[in-house]
Amino acid sequence: MDTLIAKCKNAKKPLVVAGCVPQGSRDLKELEGVSIVGVQQIDRVVEVVEETLKGHEVRLLNRKTLPALDLPKVRKNKFVEILPINVGCLGACTYCKTKHARGHLGSYTIDSLVGRVNTVIADGVKEIWLSSEDTGAYGRDIGVNLPTLLNAIVSELPPDASTMLRIGMTNPPFILEHLKEIAEVLRHPCVYSFLHVPVQSGSDAVLNAMNREYTVSEFRTVVDTLIELVPGMQIATDIICGFPGETDEDFAQTVSLVKEYKFPQVHISQFYPRPGTPAARMKKVPSNVVKKRSRELTSVFEDFTPYNGMEGRLERIWITEIATDGIHLVGHTKGYVQVLVIAPESMLGTSAIVKITSVGRWSVFGEVIEAINHINDESSLRNNKPSQAKCSPCSNPVESCACTREPEPCPCGPESCGDCGPESCGPTTYEESSVSRNSMFAEDLNSRNLIGWLLRKRKNHVHKKVECEIALGSMKKQEWAQGSMGEWGVVDKALLVGIFVSFLTIMALLIHLAVRTLASN
Repeated sequence: MDTLIAKCKNAKKPLVVAGCVPQGSRDLKELEGVSIVGVQQIDRVVEVVEETLKGHEVRLLNRKTLPALDLPKVRKNKFVEILPINVGCLGACTYCKTKHARGHLGSYTIDSLVGRVNTVIADGVKEIWLSSEDTGAYGRDIGVNLPTLLNAIVSELPPDASTMLRIGMTNPPFILEHLKEIAEVLRHPCVYSFLHVPVQSGSDAVLNAMNREYTVSEFRTVVDTLIELVPGMQIATDIICGFPGETDEDFAQTVSLVKEYKFPQVHISQFYPRPGTPAARMKKVPSNVVKKRSRELTSVFEDFTPYNGMEGRLERIWITEIATDGIHLVGHTKGYVQVLVIAPESMLGTSAIVKITSVGRWSVFGEVIEAINHINDESSLRNNKPSQAKCSPCSNPVESCACTREPEPCPCGPESCGDCGPESCGPTTYEESSVSRNSMFAEDLNSRNLIGWLLRKRKNHVHKKVECEIALGSMKKQEWAQGSMGEWGVVDKALLVGIFVSFLTIMALLIHLAVRTLASN
């Protein structure tokens, strides 16, 4: 932020800074002479910009009622709606500055959130991300709870699972008492089986110093219960390395916890003292030790291979964006595993059945087998019975759920049909099995061909390179094209030699035939 502010000031550009930092640290030297907008004044951003353009300095930091949910917006991704369900939190973590800015918990009503969900679905949104400083604390200030909200939202989602719901970050304390109800929602075909549950440390002593209000055992209860009750469940977590007072033994317990669960996503950060927080006054761990611990944990995490068993499987994915390489489209499975596919941009905002062709550390690659036609137009909805017009929670794993009664492929996806029994997937299972057999037959023929084998090796090599570069988020389309064509490995050279030998063989045969023809004449 400091760098951006300095850059704008040096360029003599009018500048408005908004969000948690100006709200929580209004007296920062860097904010002198700059217009600032607090977290609850976002509805006045146009007014602030206009006054700033006139040369005036505006500072709007007063707290008021919750900002309206229906403010005009331009989405960064037109298929994704980020929907805040509350602001603030009930915690008092000793390292956290966000509490200073966001304040105490303030929840939106269920009716207002459901109304917003209906509006964005009509706008063509295909993913709804519920956002919050602590999703599990929702509603405690207004006499409701998170399961009630989630069930109300899920009941409004389209019956063909064309719009998916992703539940936001939740701390362990407030979700503990609702685990079974949350698991039931996560099993629903219209909800991603994914949850972000920060643990921050594997040591109870450190958690107590952080004032996190839970133990490692309670975190384990959350993770174990969700993994047991939700097929294909994916858990992401956060770790802070080098919190004040963290000993070698404390850190070893954190490493052990991460190794035990092999989380597919871990956000690792080094402790940084935020001015004005209790942790900033605690005795710090030496910076070289903090960096060493961060590198060690990162190395442990990067050695995991969470997607190894997925190759060859058929999965339903929801496609919402273009990858940073400009070539692949990005989709996600029911468990929110990132899948990269080569497909036309017209498939953005749709879902498809894909076959996983190769796996990487951060994502997997897939081949589109079948595009799914969503039945969500008004005439179709009018023809449906009222009980089928919305997605209702499926609590009975034996009965087919309301979202699978269309003759389309099962919305749960072929590999993650957690709510609907296999019989409710109907003809889809047969068709996908047929596709799988045909694919295996084609691969068997290719395996007899040296060039075919080399081509597959070349493809896997490029996939690994692309996946790594996309994970770093630093690749441009032109750079990828030049890099993938300009760097030749052993497989590439073998492929080139094979093609050259084939070419020489064909030329020799043609010359031989020409000589025989001339001799016979």
